[in-house]
Amino acid sequence: MMKVLITGISGRMGQAVKQAVELNPGTELGSTHDVGQDIAAAMQVSDVAIDFSFHGFTPELLATAVAQGKPLVIGTTGHTAEEKAAITEAAKSIPIVFASNYSVGVNTLFWLTRKATQILKDYDIEIIEMHHHHKLDAPSGTARTLAEVVCEETGLDYEKDVMHGRNGLVGARPQAQIGMHSMRGGDVVGDHTVMYATDGERLELTHKASSRMTFSTGAVRAALWLADKPAGLYTMQDVLGFKD
Repeated sequence: MMKVLITGISGRMGQAVKQAVELNPGTELGSTHDVGQDIAAAMQVSDVAIDFSFHGFTPELLATAVAQGKPLVIGTTGHTAEEKAAITEAAKSIPIVFASNYSVGVNTLFWLTRKATQILKDYDIEIIEMHHHHKLDAPSGTARTLAEVVCEETGLDYEKDVMHGRNGLVGARPQAQIGMHSMRGGDVVGDHTVMYATDGERLELTHKASSRMTFSTGAVRAALWLADKPAGLYTMQDVLGFKD
């Protein structure tokens, strides 16, 4: 029985992960944590940590996990370049699954987006995401991952070639560009669409989440998968075997 530490327990995702841990026959709640509490003590009584807290907490979480040799599942988004570098460095010592989305459906969308972009790389590609009005970061981590997949397959650069919305007299749309559009409202859990458009036709790949449980059950699946893994940085694509 794997004992799980859940960080960010007071948040929406923290509560969803708690429910998923309790429902999974291979896991049990080891401890919980909120920012400001003693993370070392909480981690010491658990086998793995699942983190959906705040990106600013990541350095402290990493340092504690490395010191205790505990694996991590990180679902928090909005990390700075320095925080991402710290995750990569920590993964040299412990196994970490770091993903922008733990839904099996969304990870299938990542895979489909890669395949579609390989075929339709000359189409105009736009990404649209919508989340509840409480979400702090934009675009969502999932939308950014989708754009990164498109960039990898088209040779574009995320920082230079992704256009975050449009306003004013922007001129004709260049072909070597990815449009990124974020919408916020209501209680939307998460909608993502990748649109491929050209003269005469349009293809849209869409995923809509209606419950946070799809993310939390995936995170618990990732935690169980880490049990016998060596140090390294993994994604949900690894967990699902999509990279094989």
